[in-house]
Amino acid sequence: MEYHSALRYLYGLVDYEKQRIERYSPEEFRLDRVAEFLAQLGTPQAAYPKIHVAGTKGKGSTAAMLASVAQEANLKVGLYTSPHLHTYRERMRINGEPISRSEMAALVEEIQPVVETIPGLTMFEVTTALAFLYFARQQIDLAVIEVGLGGRLDATNVITPLVSIITSLSLDHTYLLGDTLGEIAGEKAGIIKPGIPVVSAPQRPEAQKVLEQTAGERQAPLTLVGDDWSWTPGSRSLEGQTLMVTHANSPSALDGEYQLPLIGTFQQENAVTAIAALSILQEQGTAWVNRDVVYQGLKKTNWPGRMEVLNHDPLVIVDCAHNPYSVEVLRDSLELWFPEQRWVLIYGASNDKDISGMLKALLPISAHVVVTRSYHPRASTPYMWADQCAALGHGAEIAINPNRALEQACQHLKPGIGILVAGSIFLAADIRELWSKHDPRYLPQGDWEDDPWQV
Repeated sequence: MEYHSALRYLYGLVDYEKQRIERYSPEEFRLDRVAEFLAQLGTPQAAYPKIHVAGTKGKGSTAAMLASVAQEANLKVGLYTSPHLHTYRERMRINGEPISRSEMAALVEEIQPVVETIPGLTMFEVTTALAFLYFARQQIDLAVIEVGLGGRLDATNVITPLVSIITSLSLDHTYLLGDTLGEIAGEKAGIIKPGIPVVSAPQRPEAQKVLEQTAGERQAPLTLVGDDWSWTPGSRSLEGQTLMVTHANSPSALDGEYQLPLIGTFQQENAVTAIAALSILQEQGTAWVNRDVVYQGLKKTNWPGRMEVLNHDPLVIVDCAHNPYSVEVLRDSLELWFPEQRWVLIYGASNDKDISGMLKALLPISAHVVVTRSYHPRASTPYMWADQCAALGHGAEIAINPNRALEQACQHLKPGIGILVAGSIFLAADIRELWSKHDPRYLPQGDWEDDPWQV
């Protein structure tokens, strides 16, 4: 099987990333189906220790930080995340390197007969099993596993981790997970396992109450970042930031100053959440966790598309923020890092998002707006976004695609005005690829750039 054939096979399965999910229920998302599938593959997820990460915002960054620290300790580390920026292969990496095309094609060909015996398997469920099998075959030392959607019914929730992590929670996928923070927290809390330690990033009271109750019922020791661990922001620049981290109740071997190459105040919270989880591993007797390894691992973390500076002069920043809360956090960080800066906003989003809520946060810092759509099937028409902007009292220019949006945005650049891209991980990826043609940077080989018969 060739790589493109493997991709087409995966995309031919039920794909809730490209079509709207109508129900989030045990009838649609069956963990017993995933467990049966994995059992027929030899239960590969049991072959290595794991860390499980759920949340609305920050789970990818936190997972990347943990993987970077473990790699710094000379471990062979698997990282499973979704969705991807540029190639499907990014979803399963070992020590930062995506699975190769040939390895992925071979694994898809191997498991295809098993897939055909289990009706209803989704693309994400099969991809999750692929990652677990790939990691087992490569004999990794540790896997960091990011939840795809929710937690309770997510395909990754068949694992028993060393520690579970729940990052910042906010309203997203409300038509599936619930329209209150409490309901969403209940879904995310589904990853909490009996007796397994859990770390929570700072949460609003409604969400924290649910997490505390679930952890108590399952006798899972709960660490609260913000209470049990605190931090003080330090220096900041376009190259990164520093923070001072302290364990609240007693001195910890991981107390001290840390350096992050990622900008944005939200990354401080993610870093402390990762440190809290690593401290638990240290308490469990994990020999590779020490202050120097954690410091160096955080310092080397690479996680593109999150308040990422593509260019300094003029400023060009891309971010994957795609709900009102994450956009508000992005705006606050932009105002802190660039207090005098205004932006030409390139905006596009999927059609199931709270567009008005996001635009209310972004329009006040925008000198001009260009609305467009990414090349993703769930992206909605830019005419809808233009109407939303008009309803909020702000004009918007329409661009038929990301390439044209970038060209139009550049026409409005002047001193004190930069380009900000937000609304969708898919739009962020499109702009990164376009910008790299003018300012070469490392990008993994795309999935279809050498194949005329695209999906």
